[in-house]
Amino acid sequence: MSNLPKDSSVPGEQFEPRQTHPSEDYTPDPSKSLKLSPARQRLVDDIIALYSCKPTVERVKRYTPDCVYDDQFVYANDRYKMAGQWFALPKLFSASKNEGYQVVVDEPGLIQFRNEQSWTFKIIPKTATINALVSLSLDPATEDSDFIQVKYHKDQANDKDYSHEGLGFSFKKWQADQVMKHMDSPEVQQFEADKGAAKDAVKTYGSGAAEGNAPTKDL
Repeated sequence: MSNLPKDSSVPGEQFEPRQTHPSEDYTPDPSKSLKLSPARQRLVDDIIALYSCKPTVERVKRYTPDCVYDDQFVYANDRYKMAGQWFALPKLFSASKNEGYQVVVDEPGLIQFRNEQSWTFKIIPKTATINALVSLSLDPATEDSDFIQVKYHKDQANDKDYSHEGLGFSFKKWQADQVMKHMDSPEVQQFEADKGAAKDAVKTYGSGAAEGNAPTKDL
């Protein structure tokens, strides 16, 4: 069971799920996917739509103002930056297709699924398919509602978790900040007030392996 905060007022940084995996293989098997409640399924449907270059204001509202998005390339620590990332995807990719997903964890406060997404670049006519483990830490205030929101969204494509240290992490933060300088769409500007959302210092772990507070889990 997840050991995430139960207090919705706690900033998103505190809701980070951590794990290492026995391998880098996150290939989903949709036939083995756990069945979600209707409200949770609608949340996952919206997240998949965002990955598929179909951003809307309503879908971005799936995140709390103080949310965190954490993947190989980006660390965005509020909903304004998060909106910039989702609305930037259609500018970078001509297509993004979901090839399938498998829900592997359905717990109070946490949904995790293996996801396979094919990305076709605009500038270079090339398609890359990426398998990753997506972890959604849920807002305690909305997790039992019809419109569930996310506090922490982690996209983990490797066996190791993120250490949040070094040049790689500095680039992830820089990238999130740079995107915002070029995103002036009215949809993104609707979330500008979220720049002032509560934030905690980034947690650092020294390592993305098990010794970095990322226990091995076969998901």
